[in-house]
Amino acid sequence: MKKILIIIPAYNEELNIEKTINKVIKYNKKSKYNIDYIVINDGSTDNTLHVLQEHNYNYINIINNLGIGGAVQTGYKYAYYNNYDIAIQFDGDGQHDEKYIDKLIDEINKGYDFVIGSRFVSKLSKFRSSSIRRIGIKLLSYIIKICTGFKISDPTSGFRAANKKIIELFANNYPLEYPEPETNALIIKKGYKLTEIPVEMHSREYGKSSINLKKSIYYMISVSLSIIIATINREVE
Repeated sequence: MKKILIIIPAYNEELNIEKTINKVIKYNKKSKYNIDYIVINDGSTDNTLHVLQEHNYNYINIINNLGIGGAVQTGYKYAYYNNYDIAIQFDGDGQHDEKYIDKLIDEINKGYDFVIGSRFVSKLSKFRSSSIRRIGIKLLSYIIKICTGFKISDPTSGFRAANKKIIELFANNYPLEYPEPETNALIIKKGYKLTEIPVEMHSREYGKSSINLKKSIYYMISVSLSIIIATINREVE
């Protein structure tokens, strides 16, 4: 039986993390797969670590905040060194819906190397981000299409599943700041098989995103340049 790991990055999620982990644990009892999980506490300054310790959850504690890229790569390194066959990213803020975990795994088992849970390949998800973010997502989707010839409807989705080859790739090389769009483009340029499936996502119950209007504009500019540079470098290799 394949070894499957759910990677849950968390930064200052003391009010969300317990519910998120318990959803995964409960889901595992009815899943057709045997699924493990690991929480990556990314230098939280609130009581996230205390919650993890109090409930004896499986976690890795990073003393200093690395950012989402460093936290997720830590999870991929854990998956690689513990010989997992499939790894799934699952946000600690509760926005991802656990009922789609098996569907992501099913697509990997069909032969795909990487599967993205998308809010936009159908109207399934009722979750709506801000207008500036939706514009940014469309822009990134367009840039990836121009650079790779492959359209990804939800390039910023963090609900993703990777097979063993991608686990090894990400364990050794993973962007630190805004990793999802860039890694999507790189996977396509390297010739791996990628697909999207429709998923529903939810608004976070507690807390708020750290990305405001100014950061959103910076995000769109910087990650667009990163995608272009990364794909050009791949052409040169």
